[in-house]
Amino acid sequence: MTSGRILAYGLLGLPLAFAALPVYVHVPRLYAEVAGLPLALLGVILLGTRLLDAGIDPLLGWLADRVPRRGMVAVALLPFVAGFVALLNPPEERAALWLIGTLALTYLGFSAATIAYQAWGADVGADSRLRTRLTAAREGFGLIGVVLAAALPTLLAPALSDGIARLAWVLPVLLLLATLVTFSRVGPGVPQQASDRPLLSSLRSVVDDPAFRRLLGVFVANGIAAALPATLFLFFVADVLQLEAASGALLALYFIAGAASLPLWVALAARYGRVAAWLGAMLLSMVAFAGASQLGSGDLWAFAAICLASGLALGADLALPAAIAADLGERRGQAGACFGVWNFVAKLNLALAAGLALPLLALLGYVPGSGAGLPALSFAYALLPLVFKSLAAALLWRWRHHLEI
Repeated sequence: MTSGRILAYGLLGLPLAFAALPVYVHVPRLYAEVAGLPLALLGVILLGTRLLDAGIDPLLGWLADRVPRRGMVAVALLPFVAGFVALLNPPEERAALWLIGTLALTYLGFSAATIAYQAWGADVGADSRLRTRLTAAREGFGLIGVVLAAALPTLLAPALSDGIARLAWVLPVLLLLATLVTFSRVGPGVPQQASDRPLLSSLRSVVDDPAFRRLLGVFVANGIAAALPATLFLFFVADVLQLEAASGALLALYFIAGAASLPLWVALAARYGRVAAWLGAMLLSMVAFAGASQLGSGDLWAFAAICLASGLALGADLALPAAIAADLGERRGQAGACFGVWNFVAKLNLALAAGLALPLLALLGYVPGSGAGLPALSFAYALLPLVFKSLAAALLWRWRHHLEI
């Protein structure tokens, strides 16, 4: 497969990731400060909708093994883009109901498109090395999309909330261009024949694989470690560091470092194995976050260094575990079901991070923009993720011989 087709496949990851960052990072603060939703209510809504979203992923994965992957992607993109535009433009009244409805629509389209897109990449890749390159291309373009989503709000309008609202209208243009390129340059691949098993039997077959279960265990611990700071990033920058104006640039730095590091992690994985490279990235991330809890007002350059180092580690988190999962899914002829379970776990991490961290912070006295409860915010943002990252590294080391295939 030529490099041009690999890049054409990866391009569709740009608009998908472009939308993901505002949904997971900007929406909590947008609806808390602009729409005026209490943190506890916001946390319950985010937890509930994300749990429902995660719950349908196994069904969507099972479906993706039984319909043309490209057709499923095309159909799913319509509710995805409509829901996203509405989500970032909340009304003045009944914001809670609007949030629930637009999140449901966005999540449904995003989930169906993403699962079918990932399974499509497993079909196109003929071997482990090519699947790693396809995954890296997808995640690399995804990081470019995230950088755009991080930087554009402050460029589109002086007020962050206005910039986020205008950001919504950029997605349809990006999505149309990327879809045209990807669908015109990338064929359907050679999907493994799906079995005639019903849904529950198919999912049971996926999780019965001991290697996949171990990979999920590492992925859960590592995912929670990443989801906590992702959910709390804007709160931490605005209230602890007092650097709200720099939030877009700091997010951009983080994701640019992740995108730039992808070729390095692919090369390290080819030389030393994907497990060893992923473990090295975890250790780098732990070192980066160790001092974040000591930061305070105005510590711009110290936090920028943390964003840079943790961003470098992000590249491995995005490319390597998903490539291992693609190999395991293709080996069993159930790439769609495999990524259905995979995305279910990924979203469960984000749901738990938002649904538990925000109400907990409210209980501990943190109020956005007030200066109250900042030690609790620093603990949840910087130290709690270290616990989960350490657990993930320990599990990966213990099961390293079972995951390198």
